[in-house]
Amino acid sequence: MVVCGLACWRCRWLLPLLLGLAIIMGIIALAGRGWLESESEPYVQQASLWESCTRGEEDLNWSCESLMDYGWGRAAAATYLVGFVILVICFALAVIAFSIEILRFNFVRGIGGLLFVVAAFQIIGLVIYPVKFTEDIPLTGDNMFSWAYGFGWASTVVVIGCAFFFCCLPNWEDEVLGNIKPTGYYSSPERPPAA
Repeated sequence: MVVCGLACWRCRWLLPLLLGLAIIMGIIALAGRGWLESESEPYVQQASLWESCTRGEEDLNWSCESLMDYGWGRAAAATYLVGFVILVICFALAVIAFSIEILRFNFVRGIGGLLFVVAAFQIIGLVIYPVKFTEDIPLTGDNMFSWAYGFGWASTVVVIGCAFFFCCLPNWEDEVLGNIKPTGYYSSPERPPAA
């Protein structure tokens, strides 16, 4: 029977895989137009991290304005983008760290620290955006922060979880490297009493 716990060497690719998933969700958040959308028909409001678009109830064409004209828009985009770039760097470092046979555990802990920095940058961007957007942009109808904004938060949650695992992984160094022999329990058959 093959047992593969959280800290076993055979499962070393789970953490880089999760970081890759966080990158994919970050790309969706950066490129998606669903940061803010109208909640119900008529759909007259739509926004991404980069621009806000509106249209009349009978109009088919969107009228868009760049959020980069606002200081908070540049700040939200910059902080989220900086976090995303550091995340890509952490992914590359994790692939390198888990590819070598002799794993450097201090190196892995450093990746965990960088992931906490990524989470901080992303959280700052994800908090600035809705607060300042609702203050400075006139909203039409009922609106909600939608799927692309949710992917931004999902990416951040995955990054925070990976950061904890990367920081705690050196505590299981012997198990990961296979330095601990499996414990086997053997019970001998009962012997008859000596005569």
